[in-house]
Amino acid sequence: MYKFNFEPDEFQKEAFDYIDKSKSIVVCAPTGAGKTCIAEYAIQKALEENTRLFYTTPLKALSNQKFYDFGRKYGSGNVGLLTGDTSINREAPVVVMTTEVFRNMLYNTNFGNTKDNMRDVKYVVLDEVHYMNDEQRGTVWEESIIYCPSNVQIIALSATIANSKQLCDWINTVHSGTKLVFTDFRPVPLKHYYFDSSKPFEILPLLTPDGKLNKKIKPEKKMNLYSRQAKKRNNVKDVINVLHKKDMLPAIFFTFSRKKCDENMEKCSDINLITPEEANQIKEIVNEFLKEYTYLENNKNLQYLYNGVASHHAGLLPAWKLLVERLFQKGLIKVVFATETLAAGINMPARTTVISAISKRTDSGHRMLTANEFLQMSGRAGRRGMDKIGYVVVMGTQFQSPEEVAELVKSPSNPLESRFSPSYSMVLNLLQNLELEQAKELILKSFGYFSSNDRLKPVIVQQINCEQTLSKLKNEKCPFNLSNDDFIEFNKLKEKYIVYRKLTRTLQKQAKQKGKKDTPEVIEYLTKTKEIRESMDKYQCETCRGYKKHIKNLEIIKRYEKRYKEICKNVENQKDIYWNQFLAHKAVLEKTGYIENCSPTDSGIVCSMIRAENELFLSEIILKGILNDLEPYELASVICALVTEDVRTEVYPDAPISKNTRKALNKIKEIRKKTAMLQRDYDIDTQMYVNSYYSPLIEQWVQGTPWEDIAKQADSSEGDIVRIFKRTVDVLRQLTILPYINENLKQNAKSAMTAILKEPIDAD
Repeated sequence: MYKFNFEPDEFQKEAFDYIDKSKSIVVCAPTGAGKTCIAEYAIQKALEENTRLFYTTPLKALSNQKFYDFGRKYGSGNVGLLTGDTSINREAPVVVMTTEVFRNMLYNTNFGNTKDNMRDVKYVVLDEVHYMNDEQRGTVWEESIIYCPSNVQIIALSATIANSKQLCDWINTVHSGTKLVFTDFRPVPLKHYYFDSSKPFEILPLLTPDGKLNKKIKPEKKMNLYSRQAKKRNNVKDVINVLHKKDMLPAIFFTFSRKKCDENMEKCSDINLITPEEANQIKEIVNEFLKEYTYLENNKNLQYLYNGVASHHAGLLPAWKLLVERLFQKGLIKVVFATETLAAGINMPARTTVISAISKRTDSGHRMLTANEFLQMSGRAGRRGMDKIGYVVVMGTQFQSPEEVAELVKSPSNPLESRFSPSYSMVLNLLQNLELEQAKELILKSFGYFSSNDRLKPVIVQQINCEQTLSKLKNEKCPFNLSNDDFIEFNKLKEKYIVYRKLTRTLQKQAKQKGKKDTPEVIEYLTKTKEIRESMDKYQCETCRGYKKHIKNLEIIKRYEKRYKEICKNVENQKDIYWNQFLAHKAVLEKTGYIENCSPTDSGIVCSMIRAENELFLSEIILKGILNDLEPYELASVICALVTEDVRTEVYPDAPISKNTRKALNKIKEIRKKTAMLQRDYDIDTQMYVNSYYSPLIEQWVQGTPWEDIAKQADSSEGDIVRIFKRTVDVLRQLTILPYINENLKQNAKSAMTAILKEPIDAD
């Protein structure tokens, strides 16, 4: 029935049965539990039924890996690949793609008609669906689920999250027929250890059998990081030696800094972790690899591979990372020093994971790891079918206590939060195919809206508390059974009485000075004052002991009523936050002529087909003709500036940018200024980058300067340069297929792409 060479676990069998019953499923299981097996079952069914399956992943590297794995398993003719810059066998029964590509296929845009795109597709696997938590790209997963045709079975694979049932319930509301398959069972259990630098030749169990912190573990001593003693310490080397002696390798050593990854690798350069036989295998594989990627022959990290250590992070060349992954998967690299991105799905399981600290530096400052981040990294430990136990070692640091480590290890997973955020492209694509009310229905189907009650809980608690306080203040018992309205009326009379009494005394004084006693005015005010006094006496308030407290309560009630109105307004705004954002983007598009009568104009159609940080900004640049007459190298230079986020360093390459590039960027800055002012009016904060840090480099690259000379000029890593150049290619590719734009621009975009995509940029 299941066609596997092993007996599936119960949760896998449950998932298989739901797939057989044509149900969509959300599979929530720990990293390494065997979720991919469920996708493979759906692949087998698709091939048997002559239907099609789309397999989506969050990362291009992961898509490439799945394409390679599935091609070997099911035959290369049965598997295709679609990423931003690659299209292989796209009509195959099984097509692997990034989630962004799948989302774009569901729009009737540059990927063609949705009906044609989804022809014969019965299954869609959304791998790593917990990426919905990703602040920058999480909305892609929500859009993919919302727009996915109802006749397609969704197979959503997620790491452990706290609100898996809520996620399943939401998918059920927008897609129907969805079942949750949940397990917290790990086939390879994890054992947690702690490295205490005061005991450099051992690692200590973090917890006792009853789950308490091991008392033998002591906090790290505080010391100056620049002191001689601190510089002498080599905890990394110590812990690797311990793992080597205890047969706990291979290991992934997670560090939250690229520089630290490389430094740690260098620190371990004199430890020989491999056998002579393994050394020969490494040489053989490396030599074969270098025949294809000759530019890696002088790579400075090559020497470390022969000792069984390597680093892996975004600052390295793609081909180099591929070599490290291959060697590690074959068990020939014993320790990989990696940033946490390695934990995001790449198939590199290890016997042990080492986590250098439980806090990390982010753009908004230093913070502790979340439970999910820790689970994702620690989950890489323990290879199914190879290890009985996986090991997780947390390094002691002076910035964390052992108690904090123990608490994090025992913490349950975090809930999945919505990152849904309407964009200009989303607004245009929806209005291209739907009426405004239909678009609203779709927006209200988002997970963010569905889970808004949870999101609003703190505000609603404030609202309830405020309401209860007001009720208590307003219902406070009066000894004379007077209402608050009566009390307010009495206070009005009292204020009036004080005014009249003061005026009466002034008039009496003036009359006395003139030798008169009771003028008509004095008599009138005396009478009026007496009447007010008599009215006051009916209320009995002045004789009440609680009078002062009652006055104070009225002042508090006024403050609470104002606060209550503000909270209620906030609740309403938060409930409709996504729709209000949609309307704000729509208003900006109407102001700029991209929408008329609730429908995209020709300019709007161009904008709807663009995928960028700020589609409107890029559309304005394209449609105003700023790029039309630029040469390929100048065009690449300008686009490069538009895709480069603000870099922290102030060191810029010595080489200047071309005159035409500089003129174009000056015009673009004016567009950015106007667009920013317009966005501010509608409370939209979508980024617009104009950063020419890499522009001189890409100009030279397109014109034929060798890679070695390019890399020397930048105060950044080769991997960063490659990443920015590839982002540039992504935008250039879009220019070649957009309608209503200059033909010369299209041709120059093609020429620029061809000139950029050469070694080492074109390696996957």
